[in-house]
Amino acid sequence: WIKSRNNPQNNYLVDSVRGGTSLLQSNITNAESIYSTPAWIISFNSNGFTTSTDSLVSTGYTYVGWQWRASNTTAVTNTAGSITSTVSANTTAGFSIVTYTGNGTAGATIGHGLGAVPTLIIVKNRSSAQNWLVYSAVYGANMYGYLNLTNAWATDTTGFNNVTPTSTVFSVGTALETNGSTNNLVAYCFTPIAGYSAFGSYTGNGSADGPFIYTGFRPKFILHKCSSNAGDGWLMYDTVRQTYNVVGAYLQPNLSNAEGNTTVLDILSNGFKLRSTFSSTNASGYTYIYMAFAENP
Repeated sequence: WIKSRNNPQNNYLVDSVRGGTSLLQSNITNAESIYSTPAWIISFNSNGFTTSTDSLVSTGYTYVGWQWRASNTTAVTNTAGSITSTVSANTTAGFSIVTYTGNGTAGATIGHGLGAVPTLIIVKNRSSAQNWLVYSAVYGANMYGYLNLTNAWATDTTGFNNVTPTSTVFSVGTALETNGSTNNLVAYCFTPIAGYSAFGSYTGNGSADGPFIYTGFRPKFILHKCSSNAGDGWLMYDTVRQTYNVVGAYLQPNLSNAEGNTTVLDILSNGFKLRSTFSSTNASGYTYIYMAFAENP
């Protein structure tokens, strides 16, 4: 996941299952972009990755890159669901990359390879211009959010079929975003691992002395979203771009904007604490969902 910090530019997502030639952009609905000469990412390496200078990064721009490691071997075929999927899974880290072809049938299931129930799933239709759908266990499978929009969580069973994921599969309905017939799709699936990752929600109090969210570790990366009210986008922070409190250097998955900076939160040894009264982060009575990953797992 690559984002320009000092200039407006789309959020770029590339993974080893789809391949370095295939690009998705979280702030727009566009189908997958294919660029093969050279690829968007020339190589996925044991110690990083190699970009192509003429296709992915621009001269003079500063960037941040966030990486999650799925399997260290080739992705495998998964037949646990009614739709055969291709999966790269890291059960130790609670993360998998899943690709599949939709069939447009409500109740279709897709194997995710985690060996545990996913808490958060992000799905994108690769073949056509559709929204990015987000499943969160906070709200359940009869609702979903949008990674590319500021909408509140919506009640709609066509996305995840109102069926809670299991330790082997997740379910989809008839929505084009999650199960377009003959369309290629990708899902990024997460399950919490104690001491490494945390997913959940908090309720804002509208005070600069905001709520403390316990994660059990010092977060290195935090993503959160006001999920109960429309109008506020997603926000991302990390301890590489900003090394001290109060943290406020933010980027947004739903926008191409350059990095902003304001007073938002403290990152602490065992969680994070809100320090603002913004509706996007800590309005009184509003619900916010979050995902966090540890600085030292």
